[in-house]
Amino acid sequence: MSDVTVSGTVLTSQLMQLLAANAIEPGTQAGYQICKIIWEFHPLAGKLVEKPIVLALSKERFINVDTQPKDMLTMAFQKEWDSLEATNHIRDVTFLKRVYGVAAIVYGAEDIPTDQPIDPWKLPDLRLYFNQLDPLNLAGSVITNQNPNAPDFQKPKNYITAAGQPYHPSRSVVVFHNTPIYLSYQPSGFGYTGRSIFQRALYPLKSFVQSMITDDMVTMKAGLLIIKQKAAGSIVNRLMQTAAGIKRTYLQQGTTGNVLSIDLEEEIESIDLRNTDTAMTTARDNIIANIAAASDVPAMLIKDEAFTNGFGEGTEDSKAIVQYIEGIRADMRPLYEFFDNIVQHRAWNKGFFESVQAAYPDKYGKMTYEQAFYQWRDAFKPSWQSLMEEPLSEKVKVDEIKLKGITEVLRTVLPIMDGPNRGRAVEWAQDNLAEMPDTFKSDLNLDIEEIMDYELPVPLTAPTEPPSKT
Repeated sequence: MSDVTVSGTVLTSQLMQLLAANAIEPGTQAGYQICKIIWEFHPLAGKLVEKPIVLALSKERFINVDTQPKDMLTMAFQKEWDSLEATNHIRDVTFLKRVYGVAAIVYGAEDIPTDQPIDPWKLPDLRLYFNQLDPLNLAGSVITNQNPNAPDFQKPKNYITAAGQPYHPSRSVVVFHNTPIYLSYQPSGFGYTGRSIFQRALYPLKSFVQSMITDDMVTMKAGLLIIKQKAAGSIVNRLMQTAAGIKRTYLQQGTTGNVLSIDLEEEIESIDLRNTDTAMTTARDNIIANIAAASDVPAMLIKDEAFTNGFGEGTEDSKAIVQYIEGIRADMRPLYEFFDNIVQHRAWNKGFFESVQAAYPDKYGKMTYEQAFYQWRDAFKPSWQSLMEEPLSEKVKVDEIKLKGITEVLRTVLPIMDGPNRGRAVEWAQDNLAEMPDTFKSDLNLDIEEIMDYELPVPLTAPTEPPSKT
């Protein structure tokens, strides 16, 4: 008889020391260090933390500024957005928020103390930096007030600190993952904050590591060969043992094309792992289902099964995942609003305004920079591209319906409009046609001012004849 043991030296990694510990039971709290180690080493951490965010950002946000000059405004905004790498900053702080339950982002400039506000009109002239902060950096400043009668109840303090250095409220934004629970201290966030995505799933995450150990052991034993031999007799015991050893050596070294002879009563077969296969597969699926139930990530997204058909098929599972991703995008709105304000001031600066003023003197000639900026900000309407991609034939059908609607509106209102309103109606139709790239490959560019000044000719009518006398 032989014993198979697992040496203790194999379980020396930080992940195994934590997740193989008997102290981890259902309901065990996930502390800061546990969350950090899981994020770094657990195979499913990337799918729980990073994959939903990357999927939400896989389609760019569509920027629409509903005023002229639309193209100049959107191009300047997008160029500055990319220059600041705003999307990457939003992505990274959202990662931290999901891992620890709370995170923050701050921005600063050289020679300006962090506890003082920055004049937004001076943003174009400053070299800015952005820092993503986790709970260890923010320790002591995101505890939140637990007084239910206080105006800042369950809200972070106005002045957050990074390693003890305060930041002005206008230069930071704090985000939580899930809603803080009253008097529920979260060790992952060092305060009464949101909860880590690992909090409820800690026990099944431990079980998943155990399933990996099982997979490794099965893989090691899958190639094991079993040879059934007759026991050696007592008289020729030593000689029989030597011969059996030589035969086992030949069996171990034998490959395809070799011939190995055995006795009629001997038998060679591989180890039977058929029963193990069913148990392993069932246990692994149940563990992933438990992790999905404990977190906010769909099980099909964790197992990558949602992408076999793609989002364009319109299946119910795909629609559910799209709704989940849309919720992720809505949750990131405070971060986008934080960056929108900074990018607008830097992109639409005075130099940009002067170039617009020179290109459109009739509209902006008598307007101040501040008036133009606030007009552009009011017309700023960002929107997300849908992950549900429809086939080209369906897009063309939708465009056809829109085109009929545009035509009917123009046919109804143009005959009764004066010149300025007629020009605005044509401009509206032109903007809508520009949003149909699948139907119209080139844009329609009309001189709207000429249309506004154009006077329709008076239709000629035939003179009426007086009634004849009888």
